Amino acid sequence: MLNETFTLSNGVSIPKIGYGTWMIEDSKAAEAVKKAIEVGYRHIDTAQAYQNERGVGEGIRLSGIDRQELFVTTKLAAEIKNYAEATDAINASLDRLGLDYIDLMIIHSPKPWAVFQEDEHYFEGNVAAWQALENAYNEGKIRAIGVSNFEKADLQNLFDHGTIKPMVNQILAHIGHTPFDLIDYCQKNHLLVEAYSPIAHGEMMANHEIIAMAEKYHVSVPQLAIRYCLQLDLLPLPKTASMEHMKNNADVAFAISEEDMTRLKGITMNDYGSNNEIPVFKRAATK
Repeated sequence: MLNETFTLSNGVSIPKIGYGTWMIEDSKAAEAVKKAIEVGYRHIDTAQAYQNERGVGEGIRLSGIDRQELFVTTKLAAEIKNYAEATDAINASLDRLGLDYIDLMIIHSPKPWAVFQEDEHYFEGNVAAWQALENAYNEGKIRAIGVSNFEKADLQNLFDHGTIKPMVNQILAHIGHTPFDLIDYCQKNHLLVEAYSPIAHGEMMANHEIIAMAEKYHVSVPQLAIRYCLQLDLLPLPKTASMEHMKNNADVAFAISEEDMTRLKGITMNDYGSNNEIPVFKRAATK
């Protein structure tokens, strides 16, 4: 599966499973990324907000793998909602990563994290940040551009006021929380949907219904969760620092039956345990 790809609307190929680096400290990111690449991952996902771009870049260089064989994603900080700051931040990411180009860069959120639960959409600021990404894309600094956590109204704003259509929307999506309406809207508009926290930041491991389904297929819960995303044409971004788990997460060459997919689609999860106050989880839990 690690060698299989989706094709973005601009023709760029992107590996179907990414390696997420959220909550991996900068000092540990290089070793984690190096391990992931050794296992066979070719798609690495980071963000300015993760504060580990330097370590991720170091891991890429230490891997010894040709840069052109890797797909690297980073994200523009959610708080940046003007053109000048966005332009500076894009260049800063390139510097921290130590790369000549970024494969995909996305706006991390339509709203600053501190006001993620509020109703203001920051339409004007998102257009300004998007224009900075468009320019970097046209200059060859970025091979593809997209967004994260964008709802329909946020996407429509960019469709109406941008020059280039987003190629990706990275959202919280997993068994128990699959925003089908938004996913359908994105896919009809030719956006690839990426699924972060596909294992519900670990909370899925305690769901008895999901555990039973995984046992039926003789796979782990993470394998079932990742396969579920892939069968919905979503790109999952599992995160782990364990090489054993990295291998397990990529071993998903099985198929979930249509009947069982329907059952999985009907599961509801709205408790993220100790992570309930993280903005994205809090919003999902209150929907």
